[in-house]
Amino acid sequence: MSAESFWEEFYAGGKARWSGQPNASLVDEVAELAPGTALDLGCGQGGDAIWLASEGWTVTATDISANALEIAARHAAEAGVEVTWERHDLAVSEPAGSFDLVAASFLHSDVELPRERILRAAAASVAPGGTLVIVGHAPSPEHHHGDLPSPEAVVAELALPEDGWALQTCELRERLHAFRGEQPKARVDSVVRYLRRR
Repeated sequence: MSAESFWEEFYAGGKARWSGQPNASLVDEVAELAPGTALDLGCGQGGDAIWLASEGWTVTATDISANALEIAARHAAEAGVEVTWERHDLAVSEPAGSFDLVAASFLHSDVELPRERILRAAAASVAPGGTLVIVGHAPSPEHHHGDLPSPEAVVAELALPEDGWALQTCELRERLHAFRGEQPKARVDSVVRYLRRR
């Protein structure tokens, strides 16, 4: 099954697959930044993008699934915020331009995903003085995929030069999180944040 087919089926029927709330680790990393332009990669149904827009960011958000983007656009309208939604297969293309914030939250897949190449392209989209935030699942009973990297592995994959980038966060972070329809439970995020110096 192609990545496009997998994610279109995943989001089919207009079902809300996630809580609709922004990811807590992203909020922690971004809350004190001055709003500017933001790119949300693999935005799903738009929880992070909508929160960023509500905080004053000018947001471009992208996903491979037209079904997901349709739901996200509806949620943004309900929230009274504006987001530019673009459909991209990140293995092939991503939104043009440079951004003050580039965020990739839970960029994992049960189908083939060239994550390392995607994240390096994401870093190239960060404007000088901007921020790159990558949040992922850490291995757990719920999340035991073989491709879940540690934060140190993400840093190694990116291989960003120290003279151009400052690593500000590289850690595992426990948080309470609930998927739609379940009670909150403790889960662990892998969190990486860089500042682009130039």
